[in-house]
Amino acid sequence: MFFFSAGVSVIFVYLRFCFPETDNYQRQRARFDRGAEQKHSKIAEFKSEAKNALKTYWLIIIYMILMMSGFNFSSHGSQDLYPTVMTEEYSYGHDRTTVVNVCANLGAIVGGMILSHLSTYIGRRTAILCGNVIAGAFIYPWAFKPMWITAFFMQFGIQGSWAVVPIHLSELSPPQYKAFIGGVAYQLGNLVSSASSTIEATINETLDDYGKTMAIFIGAVLIYMICIILIGPENRGADLGVERDDEFSIYDVDDEGDYQGDEEHFKHLDELAAVKYEEKKDDDLEIKG
Repeated sequence: MFFFSAGVSVIFVYLRFCFPETDNYQRQRARFDRGAEQKHSKIAEFKSEAKNALKTYWLIIIYMILMMSGFNFSSHGSQDLYPTVMTEEYSYGHDRTTVVNVCANLGAIVGGMILSHLSTYIGRRTAILCGNVIAGAFIYPWAFKPMWITAFFMQFGIQGSWAVVPIHLSELSPPQYKAFIGGVAYQLGNLVSSASSTIEATINETLDDYGKTMAIFIGAVLIYMICIILIGPENRGADLGVERDDEFSIYDVDDEGDYQGDEEHFKHLDELAAVKYEEKKDDDLEIKG
């Protein structure tokens, strides 16, 4: 496993060198460098912007961590001990267990392609909720009658919801820290969910039934996910190439910090942001020239 993983990592590094940085990153880097030159300290510039981001977006950052904790619990809770359920609880052989796991992964691929595409039209939260409902509908047959079809649809729902995560995190993340905040939210959520196997094993010591244990655990996680997604925000269609701080600066702000402007103005937010994007792009080209 070590050498296999090391080989794949080398391939990823090579592929990464073959692709350029995004235009948005290059614009932000140029702006960052200009600010650092004026203040004679890139570290001071980073600290200042990070402090402002945390002060402004602390609530959404906490929400993203809670959301990613649920996502990671759903994936680890439905996968880590499932081979054990089939071999220990239902006496499946290695060949049959492998077939069921392969079908589960195929369900994850199909669900990811379908729900991620649908999220563009029905919304990120709606697509995630649909995936959770599908997974919830198959909890009983998946846990108590393991078959390739039940494993397929369980992972169709869970990993289909996961496929929406990258764009959903990017749209919710603070403008200048999309990669940093999204990555931290995911890793902290993964840290929280790292105890999922231990939790399931502890519950099984009392119930002495892996199928019932996993059914209870995944049921609780999916209920949590549905609740956290229902109360959470969505920013579908956000222009990831334009800093949202600059978009909002188009409008005047009153003494209480509320944005002023009628509904018609806000309907044209994307158009105005696109204009500002083109202006910034022209400015960057002049600077490079």
